[in-house]
Amino acid sequence: MSADTLHKLAATIKQRRKASGDQSYTRQLLDAGPEKCARKLGEEATETIIAALVQPDEDLENEAADLLYHLLVLLESRMVSFDRVLEQLEKREGVSGLSEKAART
Repeated sequence: MSADTLHKLAATIKQRRKASGDQSYTRQLLDAGPEKCARKLGEEATETIIAALVQPDEDLENEAADLLYHLLVLLESRMVSFDRVLEQLEKREGVSGLSEKAART
């Protein structure tokens, strides 16, 4: 898997805006709005944490995949481009995490 996989997933999620809500879970989430998408992301984050602490690696892998999917859905619900998020990460490349965090406050 590569970043290409995430780009493809982001593109698929964007296309789901045009799908029927009867046939697309993604469309149902998008129709429910950013609040629902954010809540769902929070649920998946909690499940990922639990998997990280007490479940087998395969469960963590599956929960992490769900978490990434729901993050991309939330971004799409707000019409925030995945590429813009990647640009933010690129800006931080080579910068100490402590320095980057201090610069935000």
